[in-house]
Amino acid sequence: MVSSKSKRRYVIWIGCLIAASPVSTAFAQQTQNAADLEFFEKKVRPVLVNRCYACHSAETKPAGGLRVDDRNGLLTGGNGGPAIIPGDPDGGSLIQRILHEDPKLKMPKEGAPFTPQELADLRKWIADGVAWPSEKVPAAPAHLEPMYEKLRARHWSLQPRRDAKPPSVQNTAWVNSEIDHFILAKLEEKKLTPVKDADRLTLIRRVTFDLTGLPPTPEEIRAFTEDKSKDAYARLVDRLLSSSRYGERWGRHWLDVARYAESTGPSRNVPYPHAWKYRDYVLDSINRDVPFHQFIQEQVAGDLLKVSEGEKDRALIATGFLALGPKDVNQRFKERFLMDNVDEQVDTVTRSVLGLTVSCARCHDHKFDPIPAKDYYSIAGIFTSTDQLSGVVNKMGGSGLEYYRPELLVHLGKGLPSVDAEQVKRLKADVAAAQKAWNEIRGTARGLALAADGKPTQRPYRLKLEKLQAEYLKLTDPAEYGLAAHGLKEGRIADTSLRIRGEAERLGPVVARGFLTAFKVADAPEINPQQSGRLEFAQWLTSPNNPLTARVIVNRIWHHLFGQGIVCTVDNFGANGDRPSHPELLDYLANTFVQEGWSQKKLIRRIVLSHAYRLGSDEPQEYREIDPSNRLVWRHSPRRLEAEEIRDAMLAASGQLNLQPIEGSPAQKFKMIEMPDNGPESRTIHQKANENQHRSIYLPLLRGVIPQSLEAFDPVTQTLVTGQRETTTVPTQALYLLNSTFVRNQSLEFAGKLLSASATEKNAERIQRAYELTLGRKPTPLETDRAQTFLADFEKLYPALAAAQQAGEKSVKGQTLKDRVDQADQTDAERNAQVVLDEQIHPQDAQHAAWMNFVQALYASAEFRFVR
Repeated sequence: MVSSKSKRRYVIWIGCLIAASPVSTAFAQQTQNAADLEFFEKKVRPVLVNRCYACHSAETKPAGGLRVDDRNGLLTGGNGGPAIIPGDPDGGSLIQRILHEDPKLKMPKEGAPFTPQELADLRKWIADGVAWPSEKVPAAPAHLEPMYEKLRARHWSLQPRRDAKPPSVQNTAWVNSEIDHFILAKLEEKKLTPVKDADRLTLIRRVTFDLTGLPPTPEEIRAFTEDKSKDAYARLVDRLLSSSRYGERWGRHWLDVARYAESTGPSRNVPYPHAWKYRDYVLDSINRDVPFHQFIQEQVAGDLLKVSEGEKDRALIATGFLALGPKDVNQRFKERFLMDNVDEQVDTVTRSVLGLTVSCARCHDHKFDPIPAKDYYSIAGIFTSTDQLSGVVNKMGGSGLEYYRPELLVHLGKGLPSVDAEQVKRLKADVAAAQKAWNEIRGTARGLALAADGKPTQRPYRLKLEKLQAEYLKLTDPAEYGLAAHGLKEGRIADTSLRIRGEAERLGPVVARGFLTAFKVADAPEINPQQSGRLEFAQWLTSPNNPLTARVIVNRIWHHLFGQGIVCTVDNFGANGDRPSHPELLDYLANTFVQEGWSQKKLIRRIVLSHAYRLGSDEPQEYREIDPSNRLVWRHSPRRLEAEEIRDAMLAASGQLNLQPIEGSPAQKFKMIEMPDNGPESRTIHQKANENQHRSIYLPLLRGVIPQSLEAFDPVTQTLVTGQRETTTVPTQALYLLNSTFVRNQSLEFAGKLLSASATEKNAERIQRAYELTLGRKPTPLETDRAQTFLADFEKLYPALAAAQQAGEKSVKGQTLKDRVDQADQTDAERNAQVVLDEQIHPQDAQHAAWMNFVQALYASAEFRFVR
């Protein structure tokens, strides 16, 4: 695992993530000689300090977004484009503004103009290649290189995969697959025997949730339990894998890893209106069983792959994987937010595919894994040579549309429909005029003064600007025609400099683009100097000879099916990560996975058909003492359903679940999501999520605004790569199940469904149907008796409570309702009836109210929330 210090540092960097500019930061310094550097220090830097720093440095809010105290800041430029272009003194805005004849545009604003000598020195410096001294890289601790060599040679995950063969076992009758040989051999070594198999009812509920994220229907349970044919289970597995529900379930697993969300996150929470296209790409790829190596290549370098005409848009959308990360769009320093964004991309791709914490080497050589800072910047150079088209820009304050840039999107299709050119021209001029008027009044005393309506005088200026911007975008924005997505494209190609202590402006030596040196990949491609290197990076990541990629994804799949991975730290295969419990099995599965075409479906099928997967969940005490965490797989570990599964299962049981996929997302309609989670947009999102009856995968997922129907049960943060979710048991979960409007509304719908099915149906039959729909089994006679008693007591009590609340007077036993609620001897039926009334969820009658609370009790049970 990553050290606490590394985690803290990573949190600091992740909080500064940023939106990409249309110009890449890949500005490598040319070879510099001592004379060039001396000329810069003596002639050029003093001019920049004395003439420019007051308005264009890190100590200020850089005017026009331009910094001149940073080489890359000059090359990237501000709002007017690059300030300098090496070798071309007149090509950048710096010399142009110094010579400008308009007093409003001429620089500097104050003080004497540049002397001829100062101007000549600047011209010479730019013509000679913009020399800028790099800082000396601090020496790494002496122990690191010997440690690195030892890890490269010995650490298990960095070694080539072994050709593992299934071991022999004593109890050959128990095994029915190669997987079982590996599992049983370890158990026999410890003198343990697997527990008995799960019964068919438990098995169908387990495998259906694991493969689709939904409960089996009573009809499906009945058909499977009554089917005695030898291939009944195999046919069940094949049916589940061929269902589109499979892609929705396993697509969610990858979206966790991809830190998928529909907004930028910290500071200004700007929506990603087209993120849902990446979501749909993932679901489609999983359902189509796109080979995993192709799946990764499309997401890292889809824009560079040779694909058919019909697949081009799909490949472009796939690159949203590296464009939809969290970003601090209020970061005012371009070089900082550009390098922070690159850091987020490096961390995402290496942690998700390789299971290594490469981003820990941003500031210094990795303290635990053989990853020097030079390796980090060799990969960073690939991404500084890439433009991220997220559709947003950085600004220091502003309204939603000011952060949005349609030109910073991936454009799909063959072009925009024809539009009225004159209307576009007129609107563009109107927007420019409104922008100028807004800039002139914004933040001034006149603008902040209150008008007659009590609102700032400047407000109408902003509203007019936003209205005109929206009208202009409606005509010119590809997104209005469904022809836009978030993704990547090639940028300005060059290697990047190592940053001293990870600080964006402290430049060290230039590092050639390349890959990690922690392990060798036999067929590693050479980076094309004319391209960013993403294509070769994607090929290197997915090479059959890469020792990590296949191991990492196979381990994740095992984790989702058994509750823990063969390597418990699913996102960290480094020195601080866990060691595999069954290393030979891991390599056998990884080798088979590659040999069978990188097919996730085939691997999942192989695992769930194993005897090991079909074990029961019995827990003998002596086994717990030998292997308390079940690393040896002597039983099947129960697991709590994930947040999405709990919500979807409630909807399924109540008959409200809509299985039709949704195209698009409510996030498309928002310009800004106010933080913290109490703004009007956030409330709207929660309302839409509560009203939404589709699967949870289609809920609006904005950073910092988790739907209330999910937040109690440990959903992902949508900020970091998450291959393994936390599973907590806390009081707020019980309170949610008791008091949530969503849960109570589903209980109300379920109750109505039970009561409306047949007027002649007996309560015992309804109770049985409720158990089958929620828990997948029939109730015991004792459970039926208890349910009937509860229903009868509740029906008797409810009218009195309702009348007392309406009248505000006396309730049962001559006490006020409040007094009665406070009594310690209050019955369960009384408490539940009170909640119904307090929540203002009014069933049609007492019978409906009683059944509603009975159903809610089933929803709140541990048996509903866990699969065994």
